[in-house]
Amino acid sequence: MSVPLSSHLITSALARHKTPPHIYIGYSGGVDSHVLLHLCASITTLKNKITAVYVHHGLQAEAEAWAGHCEKTAQALAVDFKMLRVHAFAKPGESPEEAARNARYTALKSLMMTDDVLLVAQHRDDQLETVLLQLFRGSGLRGLSGMPQSMLFGPGVLLRPLLNVAKQAIDDYAKAHALSWIEDPSNQCSDYGRNFLRNDIVPLLKQRWPSIDKTVARSARHCADAALVVSEIADDLMHAVFDPADNTLDISRLKTYPLLRQKLLIRQWFQHLGLKMPAQRVVERILSEVPAAREDSDPVLAGAGYCIRRYRNKLYCLPPVETENPLDTCWAGGQTSLPISQYQTLVCMPSSAGILREDWENACIDVRFRSGGEKIRLPRREGRHALKKLFQEAGIPPWERKIMPLVYLDDRLAAVGDLWVSAEFYHEQTDACIVLVRQKTLPVINQ
Repeated sequence: MSVPLSSHLITSALARHKTPPHIYIGYSGGVDSHVLLHLCASITTLKNKITAVYVHHGLQAEAEAWAGHCEKTAQALAVDFKMLRVHAFAKPGESPEEAARNARYTALKSLMMTDDVLLVAQHRDDQLETVLLQLFRGSGLRGLSGMPQSMLFGPGVLLRPLLNVAKQAIDDYAKAHALSWIEDPSNQCSDYGRNFLRNDIVPLLKQRWPSIDKTVARSARHCADAALVVSEIADDLMHAVFDPADNTLDISRLKTYPLLRQKLLIRQWFQHLGLKMPAQRVVERILSEVPAAREDSDPVLAGAGYCIRRYRNKLYCLPPVETENPLDTCWAGGQTSLPISQYQTLVCMPSSAGILREDWENACIDVRFRSGGEKIRLPRREGRHALKKLFQEAGIPPWERKIMPLVYLDDRLAAVGDLWVSAEFYHEQTDACIVLVRQKTLPVINQ
């Protein structure tokens, strides 16, 4: 017999966090999210903070009617309602379920402000399905930890207050309160992995092991505890190999560790960068193909939304922007910044050392990219220097060199990105100069 639900679950979950300015509730119209919304709306101190949010995926004809049902339900409970429309079409290599989930969470994250809370209605049977799916995919500790009860979500927090609640308790609550909910017909289609488990496999497992949802949830918590300890150990190891200035790993130091710890460090690196955990074969390929390559080679290992490269003694994990070919452009007078490619902007900022503002404002300014053979004379250095040699001295990776903007004033090379200013244009004069800053807005790496 299931334990009756009460609003105490909600208040105790919220009590562990800062008082939220706003509480969003992911509301699909199904029984689980309706019960969550009903519980929250029963707490008078929360009512003026609650917004029920329906995400319209645009995948089913009934979605408009479902949105209407959700809005009416929110009105009846005297809480605010919001509908978000998303495009949930799967990208190559992405399942329809994953595409819908990613689109939904991206849309919900856009609502969040500092200390806001998003409540979602996943329960113990959902946790069971999640752990089984991760097990069948060959996941490690992090995957087998299942869903956390709380996690950072944009500038706010996502909470799952029903995660330790049995599905039967939710259904009993809905019937006891005569709730009306939507039955999504796609939930009966076992083509999707989660539905196959829910409809065909879990009922059989529960016939043999009635408490399997509870015991697997307990195993997930054990895995989560172990994953946390392993992550803390990996963080300690990372201090010796990780450079936060450019998010790289020191290859020679990485190689001093036994192979198992090298694999652990690669996974910790991916976690730090906000990437999906790489498969075992990917970790092995990274370690065997990239750090082991000749120092004068430029090995590239491309993955889903990232590429692994090395330069000298460093291992880089980069967004795949190699195809970017920025075009020469003119910097119009009066502009304080200039977008020079999809991911780069040059910004002109006041300084006491650099190019005289007067020279800058009176010149015809062009931004170009390397064609080969460029030279520059630097302040306090003799002679003219080939950019190729300067890049090598400064340790600028090859892929950075081809997108480094060269700034010409009246057809004379005045600056190389934010690295060097030509001696011909360099001055030191209080508040009379400008300096260039290169702002990079690289795409998020497959979060």
